[in-house]
Amino acid sequence: MARTAAWFLLAGTVLLSVCGQLLLKWQVSRLGGAVPGDPRGLVALVGRLLFNPWVIAGLGSAFVASLLWMLALTKLDLSEAYPYTALSFVLILLTSYFLFGEPLTMGKVMGTGLVIAGIFVLAMTSN
Repeated sequence: MARTAAWFLLAGTVLLSVCGQLLLKWQVSRLGGAVPGDPRGLVALVGRLLFNPWVIAGLGSAFVASLLWMLALTKLDLSEAYPYTALSFVLILLTSYFLFGEPLTMGKVMGTGLVIAGIFVLAMTSN
């Protein structure tokens, strides 16, 4: 496998990770914050979530992302590849704002900007 393919696998890792998180958030948001306080109710809720097809898809997405990550690491140094996983912060910030109406605060935007700047610096200094 060429290094170019490894970078595509890395991109797939990030996208599938984000997809998994969005699916999980979507499904747990449907609970409306109603999490039982008693252990029996909590176990029942987790059981219902684990058999929810969308939750299964979200967990499956994360699993496939892990497989792509392992393949990418066969050609990329961990110290080179890992910082790019921070792109998930950017994608989650934007998608959670547009899909779930989560607040887009100045602190979140500035923090995400720092993440992007860090990735840029790493990209410019990588071999």
